Amino acid sequence: MKVHFASKLFVYGILLLGALAFTFPFVYMIMTSFIKSVYSLPKPQVVFSAVPNLHNFEVVWGKNHFLRYFGNSLLITTVSVLGSLAIGCITAYAFARFAFPGKELIFRLFLLTMMMPAVVGIIPVFIIIKNLGLVDTYRGLWLVYISTSVMGSVFFLRGFFQSIPKELEESVLMDGGGNWRILWNIYLPMSKPAIGTMAIFSFMGTWQEFFTALVILKTGIKRTLPIAFQMLNDQFATNYGWVFAAAIIMLIPVMLIYVIFQKRFVQGGFNEGAVKG
Repeated sequence: MKVHFASKLFVYGILLLGALAFTFPFVYMIMTSFIKSVYSLPKPQVVFSAVPNLHNFEVVWGKNHFLRYFGNSLLITTVSVLGSLAIGCITAYAFARFAFPGKELIFRLFLLTMMMPAVVGIIPVFIIIKNLGLVDTYRGLWLVYISTSVMGSVFFLRGFFQSIPKELEESVLMDGGGNWRILWNIYLPMSKPAIGTMAIFSFMGTWQEFFTALVILKTGIKRTLPIAFQMLNDQFATNYGWVFAAAIIMLIPVMLIYVIFQKRFVQGGFNEGAVKG
């Protein structure tokens, strides 16, 4: 009994140390954001002994059109997430339930594009956007974000849709419903955990994206929050209080999305007992 208790205590101690190691940088960032005029990373004893104030948050919020960039990112991310999920659900349903020529080949091409770094394809993507006349427009950026996010959504949701029993479709078919009604009444309600998970990942990826937005958007007032974040880095010195305050502001929407959708994370056994054998 004593050996068992000692082994459990050792394991819990290791887990606690690991949690502290991962939590400390985040706590350090939060505490540093409350210190004024920090041009070098302060020592921990200085950080945790400082008196907190919101001066850095007030400066950042009113600096370099930060509020406007925040609104731009919110609009771009919301439309991109909704668009990618809508198209992803329809496409995944087609791959999961329909039989058509070249189905597996097309799906493998989807997987191949997911393995390519975004930087590799930025030149042809920019040329396409330019030929469409969508450079320096949100429509061009939405087109890029939605098209790239759809690939991951299709890959993830296809397997989820395939696990839903086909027998559930019979009731809709008997009532005269078609594929749209099957998708809306059966697949989407039963796939809320998967859709919620994809919403979180899609929001995080789009909200924090920097390189594509910098290439597509040319007008300063149209740019996104990550670009404003980079503008806080001065040529000769960096005010870490401003940088960490801006990072916390950028994290708030991501944390809110996680809190809203955390109950939607994929859980096993969601359709157990849906069909009686």
